[in-house]
Amino acid sequence: MTGETAVEVPRPASCPARRPAHPRPEGRDRYTISEVATYTGLSAYTLRWYERIGLMPHVDRSHTGQRRFTNRDLDWLDLVAKLRLTGMPVADMVRYAELVRAGDATVAERLELLVATRRDVRARIAELQETLAVLDFKIDKYADARRASEGALRT
Repeated sequence: MTGETAVEVPRPASCPARRPAHPRPEGRDRYTISEVATYTGLSAYTLRWYERIGLMPHVDRSHTGQRRFTNRDLDWLDLVAKLRLTGMPVADMVRYAELVRAGDATVAERLELLVATRRDVRARIAELQETLAVLDFKIDKYADARRASEGALRT
């Protein structure tokens, strides 16, 4: 890890402009842990844990020691939420954060980690599509049986 460099939040040029999951006050760039909890849906405990395990970059503190998150931190937490949705293990997310903080020399390793995660996500999507097809088949079967029984009662 190299000092207190900021963590990058990738924004592919091919993706439309992203809006934060939770609206943020216009013109602000400093948030308390309770405000971040509100914006992200994460508990203050989880935010502190993320910081403790190295998943969060260095979080600034006020003169009284209170955490002061920035918009960049909120963007990073948005990415972490997406990685969690992929099913990426926390250890891999922490490793990714370490690699990002280590700089450009780790681009290949970051790419490898994200490509592997994408492969896992695509496999899960395929499984879910198969499961959806089974559910659709069963629903159609029961709907047909229901219509047939309702038709029999009318005759």
